[in-house]
Amino acid sequence: PAQTLRWAAQGDLQTTDPHSQNEALTNAINSHVYETLVVFGKQLEFQPGLATEWSRVTPTLWRVKLRPNVKFHDGSPFSADDVVFSVQRAAQASSDLKVYAQALGEVRKLDALTVEFRQPQLNPVFLNHLSTVFMMSKAWCERHQATRPLDFKARQEGHASLHQNGTGPFVLVSRQPDVKTVYKRNAAWWGRFEGNVQQVVFTPVRSDATRSAALISGELDFVLDPAPQDLPRLRRTPGVQVIDGLENRILFIGMDQSRERLLYGKVPGDRNPFKDLRVRRALYQAIDIETIKAKLMRGQSAPTGALTPSPLGSYNDPALERRLPYDLAAAKRLMAEAGYPQGFEVTLDCPNNRYINDEELCLALAAMWSQLSVKVKVNAMPRTTYFAKLQRYDTSMYLLGWGGATTDAEIIFGPVMRSRGEGVGTWNFGGVHNPRFDELAIASAREPDAAKREALVKAALAEYQQQVHLIPLHRQVIPWAARSNVSAPHRADNWLVWQWVVLR
Repeated sequence: PAQTLRWAAQGDLQTTDPHSQNEALTNAINSHVYETLVVFGKQLEFQPGLATEWSRVTPTLWRVKLRPNVKFHDGSPFSADDVVFSVQRAAQASSDLKVYAQALGEVRKLDALTVEFRQPQLNPVFLNHLSTVFMMSKAWCERHQATRPLDFKARQEGHASLHQNGTGPFVLVSRQPDVKTVYKRNAAWWGRFEGNVQQVVFTPVRSDATRSAALISGELDFVLDPAPQDLPRLRRTPGVQVIDGLENRILFIGMDQSRERLLYGKVPGDRNPFKDLRVRRALYQAIDIETIKAKLMRGQSAPTGALTPSPLGSYNDPALERRLPYDLAAAKRLMAEAGYPQGFEVTLDCPNNRYINDEELCLALAAMWSQLSVKVKVNAMPRTTYFAKLQRYDTSMYLLGWGGATTDAEIIFGPVMRSRGEGVGTWNFGGVHNPRFDELAIASAREPDAAKREALVKAALAEYQQQVHLIPLHRQVIPWAARSNVSAPHRADNWLVWQWVVLR
C-alpha cells in the first residue's frame, strides 16, 4: 500500500548538487537519489553499492567492477564513463568533497563496467573515500551545464541546485528550499527495499517546540533531532517513541590562529590572542563541560577531550580521550600570563539550526568565558548563511561539528586539521598551520603497516591536542523521535535511510 513518510529536522539540506556541500544532512538526503560505489550497512560496515566488487592490485592501484543494468532516473544507463566523470567533477576546486575525491587518485575506464584508481602513494582508507563520492550522469550534467559543482560559498545557483538525476531508490519530485522537498519511490531501482515507504515529504522546522508538537499531533511521522528538553515528555506520550543512539560526531570550538589581528573583536594592543597557546588553553579550562551536559544537554552528550568523531579514530586511547581539567583559577592565571588579565572581546559565529542546542551551547560558553573577562558576542544564524560565511574564512571564532559514517581519523585530518592547500584543509577555518602535525598526518595517510600507522595517528592527535588548536566539547547524542507505527534503524552517522523504514 502507498505509504508516505513525513519527517522533519531543524534545518534544510543545503543543495541538491551532491558535490557542492559536504554537510551531513545534505549528504544523507542526497544519498537517496545519488549513490556511491561503496555504501554502509546498518552497523557502518562496507557493502557493495554501484560497485559489486573491488580489489587492490598493487599497494597504489585499485580495480573496481561496476553493477550492470543500472539506470539513472531519466532511463539512461550507468557506466564507467559516469564514474570517471563524477570523480573528476568532485575533485574540482568548487567541490566541497575534493579532499576525498582527490585522495582516490587518477581514475580511468578499462571497459564499460570496470574502472581503476591509481594513487601517487598508498591510501589506507581508500574505501572510506570511495564511499563519499556520489555518482552523476555525465550526459545529464553536460546537457544542463552542470559539469562543475556549484560554488556554495559564492551562492552560485544552477540546474543541479533544484533538480536531480541519480540511480538511487528515490526520485526528486519537487524542491522548495526551506519549505518542503518531496520524493517518490524509484520502482526501477536495482536494490531491495526493506521498508514500505512510497513517498517522502521532508519539511525543515526550526522551532523545537513546533517539531515536537507536530509529531505528537500526528502531522509528522518522524523527527531527526528532537530537543533534549522535550525527550522526557515525548517518552511519556502515547503513540510516540524515542529511538536512542550516539552519533559519530564531535563538536568543537575553532579559533583564528593565522591573522595578526582578529576580524571580529576588540583586543588590547590590537593583537590576535588566539595565536597564544596560553589563551587557547585558558578558554578550554574555563569550560564546565559536565554542567553543560547536565543542564543544557539533559544528559544527551558525551564529553571528551578527543578530536575524532568516533573513539575508534583515536584507537580508544584513554590519554587522547581525556579532557583538560575544568579549572577556572588556572585559566585566569594563564590569561594573566598571556597579557590579558582584563580579557578581550570577540565574536563567536554559531549556527542556530544545525546541531543539538547549538545556539544555546554558544551562549553557555560565552557565559563561562565571561568569568575570564572575555566578552563574547554570539552571532547565531541559519546553517545556510553560517556555512557560507565560514567557507569564506570570514570568522574569528566558531562552533563546528564533524562526523559521518567513517570512524578513521583521516576523515577529520584531511579537511579540518591539515594546513590549507592542495585540496586539504578546506574546513580549517582557523587557518591552523602546524608543520609537525602535517608531517605526522601525511605519513599516517601513506603508512601500510597497521601498527606503525596507529602510532603515527596517535602522535598527530597528541600534537594537535597539546597545542589546543581546537577546543573539544562533546560527542553528540542523537535520539530520534517517531510515531509508534514507525520502524527505523538508528545508524551512528545519523542518516535516516528511507528504504529501511517501515510504516505500520
